[in-house]
Amino acid sequence: MSGICEGRVVAVTGAGRGLGRAHALAFAAAGAKVVVNDLGVGLDGSPARGVAVDSPVRHVTVDNPAQQVADEIRVAGGEAIAHGGDIATSAGAASLVAAALETYGRLDTLVNNAGFLRDRMLVNLDEDDWDAVVRVHLKGHFLPLKHAAAHWRAEAKAGRTPVARIVNTSSGAGLLGSLGQGNYSAAKAGIIALTLVAAAELARYGVQVNAIAPAARTRMTERTFAQSMAAPDAGFDAMAPENVSPLAVWLGSAASEGVTGRVFEAEGGRITVMEGWKAGPSVDKGARWTPEGAGETARKLLGEAGVPGPVYGA
Repeated sequence: MSGICEGRVVAVTGAGRGLGRAHALAFAAAGAKVVVNDLGVGLDGSPARGVAVDSPVRHVTVDNPAQQVADEIRVAGGEAIAHGGDIATSAGAASLVAAALETYGRLDTLVNNAGFLRDRMLVNLDEDDWDAVVRVHLKGHFLPLKHAAAHWRAEAKAGRTPVARIVNTSSGAGLLGSLGQGNYSAAKAGIIALTLVAAAELARYGVQVNAIAPAARTRMTERTFAQSMAAPDAGFDAMAPENVSPLAVWLGSAASEGVTGRVFEAEGGRITVMEGWKAGPSVDKGARWTPEGAGETARKLLGEAGVPGPVYGA
């Protein structure tokens, strides 16, 4: 295999199914050697039958989806290994980086994608369900990023400045909110902020950090948005996860030089640069407001402002 990522080593988390699997296959098709990470858990993060998750590091059972994807890449002529570590633990995240270095001698790109859902309306959302979702999405982005960045910083300080890339995975829920997904939306919004901070901090070490907010058919979306995610009987399947992967591959390649700290929506054949919060209408009184005056002014400014985007599921 050869292509835009020829010679690069790429680690993809949550790569056993859905978007992660599509990304891993696309990177391999573009010439990359791939570390395929997946715990093999259920949709809600519970252990799947026949899959061992007792170790935070590299244990992988035969029927783990990470192993299946790695085998698929090798059958197609590519290079890949499976990694079964829990990337929301420091040991698991460190072992992901170590697996790439021990097997291939380098790490060039990290794609943070792992996650699961525990949807509830806020008044029914248990603390454990909040913690679990924030842990896998937000902490599961932070820890692999931290360990990969530490490696790249050491390389840069040794005079071997890398051409390193991190691709994070947010969501429209993180941009606009989503009914019944307070935990997921908060975590995905946090990933955007983490992306901006990491891009600013790591630029000096040759690391670019961007995020994608994909819309695609996966285990997490095909139930929640069943009608809009359904595959058509014929023609272009706009919700196929493979549609998102080309952008992820480009962002993870050396060809994306100069692009960092950006957020992209990707859906079907559409790519959109998201521009985030911008200052809208404003009034400066030059003195302290009364509550009544502040309220009157706020209502006037809201009348001059644009209407915010819809909340997902509304």
